[in-house]
Amino acid sequence: MTTAAAGYPVRVRGRLDPGLSRWLWLVKWFLAVPHHVVLVFLWFGFAACTVLAFFGILVTGRYPRPLFHFTLGVLRWTWRVAYYTYGALGTDRYPPFTLGAVPDYPATLDIAYPEHLSRGLVLVKWWLLAIPHYLVLAVFLGGGGYAAARAGEWAYGAGGGLVALAAVFAGVGLLFTGRYPSGLFDLLLGMDRWALRVAAYAGLMTDAYPPFRLDLGGDEPGATTIDQVPPPQPPRADGWSGGRVAAAVVGALLLGLGALVSAVGTVGLWADATQRDSAGYLDTGTESFRTDGYAVSFGAVDLSWTDPRWQIGGDWLGEVELRVDRDVFVGIGRADDVARYLSGVEHDEVVLGGNDVDQRHRAGGPPPGEPGAQSVWVASGTGSLTWRAERGTWAVAVLNEDGGRVVDTDLSARATVPALGPISLALLVGGVLVLALGGTTLLVAAVRASRHQAAPPVETEQPAPPERT
Repeated sequence: MTTAAAGYPVRVRGRLDPGLSRWLWLVKWFLAVPHHVVLVFLWFGFAACTVLAFFGILVTGRYPRPLFHFTLGVLRWTWRVAYYTYGALGTDRYPPFTLGAVPDYPATLDIAYPEHLSRGLVLVKWWLLAIPHYLVLAVFLGGGGYAAARAGEWAYGAGGGLVALAAVFAGVGLLFTGRYPSGLFDLLLGMDRWALRVAAYAGLMTDAYPPFRLDLGGDEPGATTIDQVPPPQPPRADGWSGGRVAAAVVGALLLGLGALVSAVGTVGLWADATQRDSAGYLDTGTESFRTDGYAVSFGAVDLSWTDPRWQIGGDWLGEVELRVDRDVFVGIGRADDVARYLSGVEHDEVVLGGNDVDQRHRAGGPPPGEPGAQSVWVASGTGSLTWRAERGTWAVAVLNEDGGRVVDTDLSARATVPALGPISLALLVGGVLVLALGGTTLLVAAVRASRHQAAPPVETEQPAPPERT
């Protein structure tokens, strides 16, 4: 059972290590890369657990204990990495790869498990009530860190704003003087503590509203000497073994992959159902092209994956329609044939790369004869063409109908894409299955870790020795 000391239920501590290296802070960003890679996936799991906990709290008024252990573990891991790197630079001890508590690590985090949570607050606290705190954290963490509010959680990690700036100042102080400015450390821990309290509140782990105060220093306010230096305790087993941590990471990775794949499938089904015109075409929009030469070419487009041996046949794109201005010729042909036809023609080549359009001018002369009289085209027309997509590598060329120079036209493309529906449905089903597998893997790891949390030793009264007679 997770407990926290009296006071606010989120307890953040940091102990400044003596004798910090003057230069190690310069490369900690690189040394922590493995942790950041793992944390990316763990935060996917955190988001999924927060969503599940949302419904659990809404129905039962309780945060499922196994999920609580996992989300607390993610926050602990994140805090240790932030403390080692540019959230505080408070230790040179490399963070352990574990979701469990590490009491002897210089940075610790404890959150009291809530026996009951408000069903009403869970609807508004993570977005509406936390907005003032989000504005404060925007100043503390800035926009360059990995601080993001998504799906009801606040993923905390220093990378911008006042926290990163103060950490850099502390690093410069270490570099030139070998000493960490104590006042700067207290300020950093105050901002970190504020951020972690908000992370726990927005993550639905407590109903206690985070206080609007900067509690400075490495210890919580009101901590006694006994609190600051806890007595040594016998080692106890931690539920998060290496295998369970690996299982949790794999589960979180599957959750992220499943969410992405199912989202793509959902968008595809939405487009297939709502974005077709009355003739069943999907439109890609209209672009304007102009050249002082005799032609504009587009290609080459490789449709070698359009294999008729596949179950859905070679009809992935279906019927393709290209439209240009009324007095402009448009043709499509094998890429090699079109390239030979335009090899001596002054024209522009359009290379499409993502959202960028690169138009390159090629020197030459006029085309040999009228464009429509050439045999290189498998489909052509003036103003538009219709073509049934086939396997191969294809190129499109646009010329004036009479072969004259200066081509200036709008070009639009649309296709029936009959494969969109089946592929999107397959992606959606596959994504849901991967989500279920990831959620099961993560939940099993969390449940087993929760069950294997070693209970504190129970002191039993020893029988008194017999009296001597």
